[in-house]
Amino acid sequence: MGRPKGGKNKEWSKEEKYKYVKMIIDGDKNTCDIQREYGIYNAMVNLWVRQYLEFGIEGLQNKKKPGNPLVKYSKRNELTPVEQLEYENMLLRIENERLKKGYTEEDVLLALEKLSEKNMK
Repeated sequence: MGRPKGGKNKEWSKEEKYKYVKMIIDGDKNTCDIQREYGIYNAMVNLWVRQYLEFGIEGLQNKKKPGNPLVKYSKRNELTPVEQLEYENMLLRIENERLKKGYTEEDVLLALEKLSEKNMK
């Protein structure tokens, strides 16, 4: 069982999670029943129940993943004019933050070089 190689992890909405948590709290089903019927692992459902009991319905809210916002633009061949402006704006913001912290272009290139040497070992 599990997801196919290269597939994306399923994201459950707060409402979907609550539906399964409610089944357990009300005593209608246990985690084994939910795993058999819906294919959701016991550990995941138990985690949702703990989060619900500790934080309420808001504890079931998905956490936003930080990720790299530039990837969305860099993987595309052509960008619309608005997307091009957003991409340039992000690049400028990143450079501005880097300069605020006192990093020069040479510092960044040196750090990247050290990182690539470390990964080659």
